[in-house]
Amino acid sequence: MDLTEFNSLDREAALAAVRPALDVQRWIEELVSGRPYGSTEAVLDAARSAANPFTDAEVAQALSHHPMIGQRAQGDSAEASLSRNEQAGLGGGDDAVKAELAQANLDYQDTFGHVFLIRAAGRSLPEILSEARRRMTHSPEDERREVADQLRQIAVLRIEGMLS
Repeated sequence: MDLTEFNSLDREAALAAVRPALDVQRWIEELVSGRPYGSTEAVLDAARSAANPFTDAEVAQALSHHPMIGQRAQGDSAEASLSRNEQAGLGGGDDAVKAELAQANLDYQDTFGHVFLIRAAGRSLPEILSEARRRMTHSPEDERREVADQLRQIAVLRIEGMLS
């Protein structure tokens, strides 16, 4: 869909179109309520702005839909499809790196109580593994901020893809 089509969707269709990018109702409502947008960059700016800040409850809601990095998202929802496409760019990778990432995912989940979330687009498996290890040194507060930033990046990329 292009910007003109997004701007012309009825409210319910626009809400449904945006939801796969990030299932946070307040964010979706703000983005849809801002229509019509004059440019794709204006939509992306609005998506960034509405995502800053996310509440802890909004982050938890969004994380409930994300698979572990390196694992294939299940289901036929638009969000699962987006996740599969984003992780497909990671390539096959080395089996040792995959095994280390699987363990890092478990360690992270034990430490922080939720899946390790990272914008996969443009990153390699070794880079993601390195980020997982770095983020294990975070305090819970610092990690909450990092996760919110990663969610913001993912959502903006998804909106950009939706409008291209």
